[in-house]
Amino acid sequence: MFDMGFLELMLIGVVALLVLGPERLPAAARTVGLWVGKIKRTVSGMQREINAQLEAEELRQKLNEQQRKLDAGLHKVRDGVERHADADADTHHAGSQRPTATPEADDDAPTSTSSASRTPSDASSAKDSSTP
Repeated sequence: MFDMGFLELMLIGVVALLVLGPERLPAAARTVGLWVGKIKRTVSGMQREINAQLEAEELRQKLNEQQRKLDAGLHKVRDGVERHADADADTHHAGSQRPTATPEADDDAPTSTSSASRTPSDASSAKDSSTP
């Protein structure tokens, strides 16, 4: 903290001895020592608080970064699943819709079936429908 050598401390001690006298010097030294100790503890406590706050801020930043990465990964997976589900739905939907075969009938051509291709129930119903 302070860069004081032996000579400076000796000079301060001699001046204190001359000013305070030998009776009050030990009590004054004890009081100064207590104050210096309190100041050191206070400064040390503030340094610990500042370091704790800095570490907490670093952890918050890391947490936010990891959360962004996790959200991006989740979004990517969700998009992939949705694309896969859409592709499956399109495939399933297209497979279930069969094109209906609509015979293109010419107005000029008669649409009759031969009696050989009819089943017996078809033949009887054809006879019933042809009789008035």
